[in-house]
Amino acid sequence: MDGIEMKSTLTRRQVLGSALAATGSVVAGPALAQGAFPNRPIKILVGFAPGGFTDVAARLIGQELSKSLGQSVVVENRAGANGMIASDATAKSPPDGYTLHMSSLGLTTNPLLMDRSQFDPVKSFTPISLLAMVPNILVVHNGLPAKNLQELLALGRTQPLRQASAGNGSPGHLSGALLQLLTKAQMDHIPYKGSAPAMNDLVAGHVDLSFPTIPTALPLVRSGKLRAIGVTGARRSALMPEVPSIAEGGVPGYDMGGWYGLVGPAGMPKEVTDTLSREIVRIMKVPEVRDRFIAEGADPVGSTSAEMGDFLVRDFKRWGEVVKSANIKASS
Repeated sequence: MDGIEMKSTLTRRQVLGSALAATGSVVAGPALAQGAFPNRPIKILVGFAPGGFTDVAARLIGQELSKSLGQSVVVENRAGANGMIASDATAKSPPDGYTLHMSSLGLTTNPLLMDRSQFDPVKSFTPISLLAMVPNILVVHNGLPAKNLQELLALGRTQPLRQASAGNGSPGHLSGALLQLLTKAQMDHIPYKGSAPAMNDLVAGHVDLSFPTIPTALPLVRSGKLRAIGVTGARRSALMPEVPSIAEGGVPGYDMGGWYGLVGPAGMPKEVTDTLSREIVRIMKVPEVRDRFIAEGADPVGSTSAEMGDFLVRDFKRWGEVVKSANIKASS
């Protein structure tokens, strides 16, 4: 081909490319082969109303996925039944990677707490990636004569401690149930309709302790209205690094935390799962995303599909033992 023919060919290609771009036929982002995943919008189901961090996390992830995969990612809120409506809808969706679920602790605890659950947290889903762990924090009111975990446990072996939580089966409730199971300390659980009234009664001294989220407790601890005893996660929190974990405080193996993860219906193709998992691992290293999770008291992770699968098996088994031991029901 001589120079004139080459120039003509390039010009025709340039014109064609410009025409496609003008009609919206060129998708921003990496070039995708015809029929490759994804070739249409992806939907992320969220089991809670807009505004909470589960919803915020889904939108953060969706925005980053859209940039890299070159397809729209739509977040759809299906609130109700502590997230079970969205979980059940995901489990019943086609396993093609176009319907995903921003899941959390309720995925593994709801089937244990609610008789009407229609899914199995291990068998009904394809794990994609564990995004972050979300520890709670053990706080006590200032009038309680316990300055550290060992003093608190010693007190709990002589008299029942009054534990406030945001409700039956909540992460705070389960945190106390696990501590009681491992230490034999006595705790009388008092459920409230949300964390705000529970914290009000704790500050007033009507109850002895609670396990709120770290962002909820942080201003109350900083202002001296409550005393922090220990973080429920495996390690200290970046938000309150001066507070030891409960395991550090003398309860080896204690590790309780909420979490955020992405799953899809069972039976998703491996290549689709791997694509999504790789993207989530990358996204959880993006500084803006990490900072937003940390600000909510979450410890960013970003795992492989296999790692999340192993985590779901362990989490379901652990909470099965705790729920059975404490005879916990969400409606009790």
